[in-house]
Amino acid sequence: MNEIRMGTLNGHRAIYLENDVLRVCILPDKGADIAELIHKPSGVDCLAKTPWGLKPPGGAPATDFLENYEGGWQEMFPSSNDACQVRGHAIPFHGETPLLAWDYEILADAGDEIAVRFSVQSRALPLRLERTMRLRMGEPALTLAECVRNLGDEPAPFTWGHHFVLGAPFLEEGCWLELPAGVIISPDVQFEPATAALAPGQREAWPLALGRQPGQRVDLRHVRGPEAHIHDDVFLGELARGHFSVTNARLGLAVSLEWDAEIFRYVVLWMPYGGSDAPPLTGMYGLGVEPWVARYNLARAITEGQARILAPGESLETALRVAYTAVGS
Repeated sequence: MNEIRMGTLNGHRAIYLENDVLRVCILPDKGADIAELIHKPSGVDCLAKTPWGLKPPGGAPATDFLENYEGGWQEMFPSSNDACQVRGHAIPFHGETPLLAWDYEILADAGDEIAVRFSVQSRALPLRLERTMRLRMGEPALTLAECVRNLGDEPAPFTWGHHFVLGAPFLEEGCWLELPAGVIISPDVQFEPATAALAPGQREAWPLALGRQPGQRVDLRHVRGPEAHIHDDVFLGELARGHFSVTNARLGLAVSLEWDAEIFRYVVLWMPYGGSDAPPLTGMYGLGVEPWVARYNLARAITEGQARILAPGESLETALRVAYTAVGS
């Protein structure tokens, strides 16, 4: 069975893509968030859910990424990280696109493949982002074919990121992360120092990070449970390729994501393992494994030479693929 159907999720318009193995829920009016990614044979949704959940649409559009953050998977464009000013325009935390409604067009709704194209235009820059999502019959994988276009008459810079966060019931103590990185870079200033397990301001070889105690090493491949009550984030660089997998041996299930490491050159490893005490993320449990173009917001990425730049009329295409795999006996 391949099917595209319309529905709602807690008052938000929803588009469901479904084959015999996967069911995917996208919220077009809320940044085209991927709110659910369900492996139908097991009933498991690998994407994180916040303790407060998805709130119904408000009377006014959201103005901040965290204002109605429900977990799941968002695209951050034309900037990620802190809010900034570029060419006289204010770009909010994690970019404009999570706060905008996206247009959509059904490309294929019968046969062995179903496909929907979502699109949105930046208000700060003359850039258009398109995402075509495809499911094929019998495949436990979702592909995202993406394209950024410069619609203006001068070069346009951007950064870009995928805020992909795994959570319970898939994520739990003992899950194992595999990711071919070379280096761990931690921020000089931690978001929550009281619950951070890692030392700030470090640059160490993957996968062993410096802990808070002298001589302590922390293997970042080992996923902790919420009872660990820790909260850290680091950048991973020097990627051998764009790929990660997280395996839950108890469930006999793994989740993997593939991307082009020439475009998304860094990974943000966000680890709110039950130690998110400060609002608005209080009580969050998850593991963000987030491919980013640059470590910085767009303003600083331009200064540091990490921004992508498209000439007038130029476009950039890439693709990502997320999949479930059965593991073990």
